[in-house]
Amino acid sequence: MTTLIETPRLIMREFTLDDLDAVFEFSKEPEVMKLTGEACVENIEQARKIITDIWLPEYKQYGYARYALVHKGDNKVIGFCGLKFMPAGEIGDNKAAPDIGYRMLKKYWSQGLGFEAANAAMQYGINTLGLTGIFGDAVVENTASIRILEKIGLKYERQFEYEGFVVNRYS
Repeated sequence: MTTLIETPRLIMREFTLDDLDAVFEFSKEPEVMKLTGEACVENIEQARKIITDIWLPEYKQYGYARYALVHKGDNKVIGFCGLKFMPAGEIGDNKAAPDIGYRMLKKYWSQGLGFEAANAAMQYGINTLGLTGIFGDAVVENTASIRILEKIGLKYERQFEYEGFVVNRYS
C-alpha cells in the first residue's frame, strides 16, 4: 500500500477492505463517536459501507478522502485523518470546500497524534493537492479537537446546530 503522508509516528494511506476490522473498532467506541457528532457504527457491515460507499469512491472522484492512520509503533490502523470534499449546501454554506477530519481510538488520545496527523494532512492538502478554503468542524464539547484546529492555523468562523449537536466551524 502506498504511503501518502508520513510523520515521525504515523503513516497515512488510502483505506482498503483489509482495514475493515480497524474501521469497525475505531467507529464503535461511544466516547470517541460522542465527540464527533456522529452515531456509532453498530456492525461490521456498516464499517464495510463506509469504506466501499464513501472513502473508495471519494479517492477516485476527488483524489482525496479520509486516510487510514497507521501508528508506526505497532503498525496498527488506529483511526483516520484527511480531507473530505463537501458539496455546496451540505455544510451549510453556499460553496463547496474540503473538510479536515480525524478520529482515533481513545487509547491513542493525549499523545499529540491528532495534531501530528491533522497538521500533516493540512499541509498535504495545501501543498500537494492544491486545495484552498479548508475548514474543520468540532462539537463544542470536543475541546481537544478545537485546540488542534486552531493549532493547525484555522480560525473560528461561527457556531451552528447540526443533528442535535452544537458545532464550531473553523476555516
